Amino acid sequence: MDSQYRNDDGNKESETAGSQDERVSAPETIQGRSARHGAGAAKNSGASKEIVEWIKALVIAVVLVFIIRMFLFEPFIVDGPSMQPNFETGERLIVNKILYSIREPKFGEVVVFDVPEQGRKFIKRVIGVPGDKIRVEGDDLYINDEKVEEPYIAEAIAAARAEGGMYNGDGPRYNFPNDTVTEMTVPEDTIFAMGDNRSNSTDSRMIGFVKDDEIVGRADVIFWPLNKIEFIKHNY
Repeated sequence: MDSQYRNDDGNKESETAGSQDERVSAPETIQGRSARHGAGAAKNSGASKEIVEWIKALVIAVVLVFIIRMFLFEPFIVDGPSMQPNFETGERLIVNKILYSIREPKFGEVVVFDVPEQGRKFIKRVIGVPGDKIRVEGDDLYINDEKVEEPYIAEAIAAARAEGGMYNGDGPRYNFPNDTVTEMTVPEDTIFAMGDNRSNSTDSRMIGFVKDDEIVGRADVIFWPLNKIEFIKHNY
């Protein structure tokens, strides 16, 4: 009897302990699951917010790049020898597109402009502005019948003459006016532009005056190659 009683008591104690364990462990399991679920939801929410922020940043960056390129600045790659010795093929420039909406181009400035007939852009130097009477005779430039010095090609001219030649091309087509462009005076809303490499440049002597609405802007900075990074000198 005692043994049976003790076994019964022991079973009762075990059952009681088991019931207590179940009552204790059940709430912990629910709480744990809730905590894990909450942490997972918070993590997913945080990741989603971060993705949205990245998308916003990328959209803003694209819009800014578009605005800058459309209205303010534009990269340009020099292609060809027409501006030697001051600019070489492959050099990359920053073109200031807003400057000429504020003021007119000036003598000596390096500009980039569209050539619709050829479907490409040229880089040349401003030689004449509206009202100027331009004359080119060999290596000599005359504006309004006064000889004008061109320091940006002075060394090149001197080197050519030291070798007994002429820096400008040999033949009437390199002078101005000529059979292709006979008008000497720069019309309103245009410029007269020439390449620094006078003997190897297709410019206003051949294609005529450049219209204001064809001018992309002024070349202001060389940014490539890295060893040539500099602001372009315009004022002589």
